[in-house]
Amino acid sequence: MTTPAQDAPLVFPSVAFRPVRLLAICCALTALAVGLAAVAGHVMIGAFFGVGLALGLINAVLVQRSVESITAGDHPLKRKMALNSATRLLIISVIGLTIAFVFRPSGLGVLFGLALFQVLLVLSTALPVWKKIRTGDNSEQVAAGPGASASTTADEAPKD
Repeated sequence: MTTPAQDAPLVFPSVAFRPVRLLAICCALTALAVGLAAVAGHVMIGAFFGVGLALGLINAVLVQRSVESITAGDHPLKRKMALNSATRLLIISVIGLTIAFVFRPSGLGVLFGLALFQVLLVLSTALPVWKKIRTGDNSEQVAAGPGASASTTADEAPKD
């Protein structure tokens, strides 16, 4: 008999999340955005772009911490994670939209920064996983997460 989805245990994959690397990338992008915006005569757009990147990074770190704390419990609940995510995203969105509205039109840079950070986050976590899958390295289970057992061995893995 199978377990209904709402009663299934909460399992998150292990991903290569490196906030220090993302911070360095965000700083470089902020410097580039401020420089390009200064050339165009709108320095504050670049500064608000950096604020958006910072908000995205703060959100990503908070996601990591909340996942660690929720899954550390004996019976992690999907409802708890969903409520945590919805609350955090609501707060980040309200902050971003408030800045964009109060400091318009330059404040719109915050929304662009938030959007670009999401692309950076997806790329920075998906590329290491994709590389590991392409190289066929089974020494660490990136997609299955820690403690999971691999269903196939290297000998059984399909060849390209």
